[in-house]
Amino acid sequence: MIDAPFVVDGRRLIWRGDGETVVIEPWGADSVRVRARLMQDVLDHDWALLPPPPSVVADVAVDGDTATLAIGRLRVVATSSSAVQLQTGYDRNHCHLGFFDADGTLLFQERDAGGSLALVAREHRPVPGGEVRLTASFDHDPDERLFGMGQSKQDVLDLKGCTFELAHRNSQSSVPFVMSSRGYGFLWHNPAIGRATFAANGTQWSAEATDQFDYWVTAAGSPSAIVRAYADATGHTPMMPERGLGFWQCKLRYSSQEELLEVAREHKRRGLPLDVIVADFFHWPKMGDLRFEDEFWPDPTAMVRELDSLGVELMVSVWPQVSLESENYARMKKENLLVRAERGLDVHMSFEGPSAFLDATNPRARAFVWDRIRANYGVHGIRTFWLDEAEPEYGLYDYDNYRYHLGSVLKVGNLYPQHYARAFAEGQWGDGEIDVVNLLRTAWAGSQRYGALVWSGDIASTFAALRAQVTAGIHMGVAGIPWFTTDIGGFHHGDPDDEGFRELLVRWFQFGAFCPVMRLHGDRLPTTAVTAADGTRRSPSGGPNEVWSFGEAVTPVLERYLFAREALRPYVRDVMRDAHENGQPVLRGLFHGFPDDARTWDVKDQYLFGPDLLVAPVMEAGARSRRVVLPAGAAWTDLWSGTVFAGGGEIEVDAPLERIPVFVRDGAQAEVVAAVRTALGIA
Repeated sequence: MIDAPFVVDGRRLIWRGDGETVVIEPWGADSVRVRARLMQDVLDHDWALLPPPPSVVADVAVDGDTATLAIGRLRVVATSSSAVQLQTGYDRNHCHLGFFDADGTLLFQERDAGGSLALVAREHRPVPGGEVRLTASFDHDPDERLFGMGQSKQDVLDLKGCTFELAHRNSQSSVPFVMSSRGYGFLWHNPAIGRATFAANGTQWSAEATDQFDYWVTAAGSPSAIVRAYADATGHTPMMPERGLGFWQCKLRYSSQEELLEVAREHKRRGLPLDVIVADFFHWPKMGDLRFEDEFWPDPTAMVRELDSLGVELMVSVWPQVSLESENYARMKKENLLVRAERGLDVHMSFEGPSAFLDATNPRARAFVWDRIRANYGVHGIRTFWLDEAEPEYGLYDYDNYRYHLGSVLKVGNLYPQHYARAFAEGQWGDGEIDVVNLLRTAWAGSQRYGALVWSGDIASTFAALRAQVTAGIHMGVAGIPWFTTDIGGFHHGDPDDEGFRELLVRWFQFGAFCPVMRLHGDRLPTTAVTAADGTRRSPSGGPNEVWSFGEAVTPVLERYLFAREALRPYVRDVMRDAHENGQPVLRGLFHGFPDDARTWDVKDQYLFGPDLLVAPVMEAGARSRRVVLPAGAAWTDLWSGTVFAGGGEIEVDAPLERIPVFVRDGAQAEVVAAVRTALGIA
């Protein structure tokens, strides 16, 4: 056995052997960061993690071949070994890590070598270019339940048994943080393209091309404590501004200034609440011009002024694509502000013409874009932006074929949406805007600190897609993204004249009223062609998508839920403050508030909206009732009937088309509940 296998360096515990350096150090209360690198010292990448508080210290004890680092509720036990490997005939040095809670209970550990199998828990496999492909392998309790990882198009709550591509796509946000029912959280702190697999026989995390192993672990205990520790480590969301608490109106797409204004005016004529209205894509001459097209949007200042007089905020869509015909393309190409293809034509997408993507990881590119935004949108008083295509959405997801300022997409690709949000947030903060909210289609760890409101992407207008939104919202909240929303009604088409779609729209609208942000959007039928005065084509406009667009039977129901959302505003404001201050999700799994009730860990079709409202959306076509699980430890009042039920059981509740089952915890929020009941017409 070699002498002194461990070194204590300040707060760090260091092991070296077989060309590998392993560093374990405290990184917040109950938390550690683990890094390992071949042949060099570990790097201080700040991909998502913020510096730990200087006051955080750990107890480190070294006893021969074993070292223990203790911080709060977490104990990391590192065991060094050196033995002759029979297959090779030479000594092999190894450091094995186990993670325990304060009571000595094993939470998880690196996998064992497996005897003659000669398995490796930390595999560094060289790849061309000097980087390595990493695979980390762990053993976990096969009965644990796992949550988080961002959002994908699947109706799955417990992630045990699932595998995930660590990459962004349209309707897939990869946020590599997972929370276990055993009381710990794990962040894979690596933005490389890769994969995570939570199998019955072990967990594996991989990165296709990177420098080092880097992950963060907390043993904070309860779900609420875990997500708070994670927010402390990666950043808290800002306070949601007032405009984020009400109703947002959008469709693909309002094709002119007058069309958009007329919708806002109609809202006010009808006396309907409206906080935000959206100018969607292709309001610009060419992608990447970052300004309004004069013919269809002749006076943006007057438009913003009129909307302001109506109490409505204008949100403007900004895409990171730059058309090869854009007035900005040549300069951005010359100054290396664009993503570069590694091979073939340097074209990254061809929707509405060939284009390249802004390199959001380049600080000069971020500064350039914000300068254009300030000059062409900010000058009109616009301060809220829809940062679409933030994956980015490559025409082909050939991740190995693109390079950013910070490195190849294989190595750093998942950083893109975080840096895209950063470009706008830092620009807005620099211009004096304090409480920032911008809408994005994807997020990575740390995106929340840049005011990222993430929606679930271009999803289908189906009940199956609606069901997936509940689990998506729960997982995003666990993964540290408390601001989550969806396209009410789904994105892909949906015919306002179709009775089946109308039913879906009502059920989705009800769900939307109890979401972090209530936002109506979609590409409805029929599509209308748009032509400029000179006869040239413009991007078409989808069909009507306003609350009065779906028939006389539906409109009154939707209107009541608009007023219900307005009545919820004081409560939503308080819940948003909890997200800001304490990192708590707005949309929460039942287990978040009631972890001691074993049933809550398996309920995927209900959720908590903040601490006091239990929401059970109807997500089956034709359903007019549903079963509801009422967690133990509270009394639950039916919003509609006023009946009080003891927690700990299940009940069958009526749910006619105009009704979403909602229950109130322990008589809380009496004034808000009374106002919601009035808005919904409950006697």
